[in-house]
Amino acid sequence: MTSVSISQLKVNPAKVIAAAEDYPVAIQNRSKTEAYVLSKSLMDRLERYLEDVIDRQAIESTDFSKGESLEKVIKELGL
Repeated sequence: MTSVSISQLKVNPAKVIAAAEDYPVAIQNRSKTEAYVLSKSLMDRLERYLEDVIDRQAIESTDFSKGESLEKVIKELGL
């Protein structure tokens, strides 16, 4: 992972954003990581992954033996 100082971010934010295309860039303040910059595409992939994990957990935790249908669960999840 790449890291830059806040000063470097201020000087050339476009360069930091370009560097964040595939991996997060850590923003440091006095050698301590304070934030991360993510590209839009990386953030979109992360959101899709988290949504998939949440949906999978909801389906796995549903007790279908109590008569709940998969279609009902899918509808509740908005899928």
